[in-house]
Amino acid sequence: MSASENKRLVLKGFEEGFNKGDASVFDEIVAEKSIDHQEAPDTDYREHIKDVVRMLRTAFPDLHFEVHDVIAEGDLVACRSTMTGTHLGPLMGLEPTGKPISVAHMHFMRIVEGQNTDLWHVWDFAGLLRQVGASDPTPVPA
Repeated sequence: MSASENKRLVLKGFEEGFNKGDASVFDEIVAEKSIDHQEAPDTDYREHIKDVVRMLRTAFPDLHFEVHDVIAEGDLVACRSTMTGTHLGPLMGLEPTGKPISVAHMHFMRIVEGQNTDLWHVWDFAGLLRQVGASDPTPVPA
């Protein structure tokens, strides 16, 4: 696939999966034996990403990812995005606060034969917790 096709595939995941809440799109765009490098090695990335969408859209029914930058080279696509929403549902044991959130994200994805095979992802999780009124998490030593 070309760089522009790889970018379109990644943007489709954000728009259809996260913004519209159609987690079934990941059956199409995420490879069966794919890896989310931030999760345990035996994690089923395809099912995990569907669970993440359901969890986030429950907590933030107006969830929206705005993708600011998308860069593709070879089989890698990198993007910078901001996740926004209003905390109207439970989130990892936290009761809804009604507060708006805005959380920075960075993603690197490998695309092979039209499917995402690898994800490397960082996001401002501590910032999210502060915005919904949770206490700051304890730093984890490097």
